[in-house]
Amino acid sequence: MIIGVCTIELDIPAASLKDKRRVIKSIIARLRNKFNISVAEVDHLDSWQRGVIAAVAVSNDRDYVHGLMSRVAGWVEESRLDCELVDYEIELI
Repeated sequence: MIIGVCTIELDIPAASLKDKRRVIKSIIARLRNKFNISVAEVDHLDSWQRGVIAAVAVSNDRDYVHGLMSRVAGWVEESRLDCELVDYEIELI
């Protein structure tokens, strides 16, 4: 069993914590629907302009999980114009 974890750090130009939460919740919902993965906000919970989300998937195929996590990071970078992907890390366990 292979567990893939993709940690994505975002820079969000938000004027308030409420604006940041709106952006994060939208990203989480779309990732869950599009890729059928588990996603949660995991760090910088009280920071207005910074957010970290983690996406997780489980499979028997190492290449599939790595490819899926790469597509997740790519989707966030390409399709979300309301935030900027600062960094991401993929870990396979």
